Amino acid sequence: MARLKLDLHAIFNQGRQIEQALQQVFDDAEEKRIRTVEIIPGKGSGQLKKRVLKFLERPEIKARYHRIEKDSKNFGRLFVHFRH
Repeated sequence: MARLKLDLHAIFNQGRQIEQALQQVFDDAEEKRIRTVEIIPGKGSGQLKKRVLKFLERPEIKARYHRIEKDSKNFGRLFVHFRH
């Protein structure tokens, strides 16, 4: 199963780049019809994960994916599932 992975560790403190990276991975998933995107905000303080979840909750973004799965074994990882 093809999946895209976005690791945000390198840009954790660069707001605009985080937003661009999330938009880009969504565009790529839709273009390539990839069903799952793995987003790694990391564990840290949880601020980056909150920021990612806030992005995912925006109505125009929410309309683009099917569901979010939080990794029960790894707090610092989310899966976004698409229904292409």
